[in-house]
Amino acid sequence: MAFEAWVRLGAFAGFFILFFLLERRWPRRSPRTQGFFGNLLLAPSGSIVSRMLIPTGLVVFAASWHWGLFPWLGLPPFAGILLGVLVLDLVIYLQHRLFHKIPWLWRLHRVHHSDLELDVTSGIRFHPGEILLSALIKLSAIALLGLPALAVLVFEILLNATSLFNHSNLALAGHWERFVRWLIVTPAMHEIHHSAWPGELDRNFGFNFPWWDHWFGTYTARSRAPAPVPIGLPGQEGHRLGFWQMLSDPFRRRPLAWGQSSRESQGPSTTT
Repeated sequence: MAFEAWVRLGAFAGFFILFFLLERRWPRRSPRTQGFFGNLLLAPSGSIVSRMLIPTGLVVFAASWHWGLFPWLGLPPFAGILLGVLVLDLVIYLQHRLFHKIPWLWRLHRVHHSDLELDVTSGIRFHPGEILLSALIKLSAIALLGLPALAVLVFEILLNATSLFNHSNLALAGHWERFVRWLIVTPAMHEIHHSAWPGELDRNFGFNFPWWDHWFGTYTARSRAPAPVPIGLPGQEGHRLGFWQMLSDPFRRRPLAWGQSSRESQGPSTTT
């Protein structure tokens, strides 16, 4: 854990380059035309804010407490890591649904959904405020459950890898895609979550594993939209956000006309 930051950075860089190359060799749709550098700039800004306000040592310290559910269960190390990864993934799934249902959280999260194209850079397009809140939620879960520090590191590396993978513009062969989506969320599965087709924004919330969507009734196998699936927010109509617009969008006094602004005026969505 002394080299946690370097391990995570190295893993992220390796997976980013891998999926960047693969999506250009086997693309699902036409390559991205705009917004590449804006997405790349947004990611480090969130990471810097999170690192400044939640130091790595605090995360390791919380993961090293000897109280909470996991120490009480007395699990062997491997079981603690495996179960810890699964529990954290469930926390992220539930967090993702909350960011869709609670209006002020949706203001932060809609920045991610306002991307009009999907590729590996979409997997890091998150507002710094959302990254910070997500880190606080994970830190709370780590501390309350007493998760092993190594489980946290494994989960963070897995989360980065799968986010880059399932947002990538990578086409998997049909038989491979049907098999892989039972184990991890695939680009074809997550594409539906970014569909501008009405109702599909609230489907397929999973980041790492697809099982939570199956168990909680939010899974959809294929989009109802005509191919290619339209990407973005309902009513967005080609309006693309630049870097500074992405940073300021959650704080606009008047919600944007697109992006299911009814969430901000009528309360949480009832979609399950």
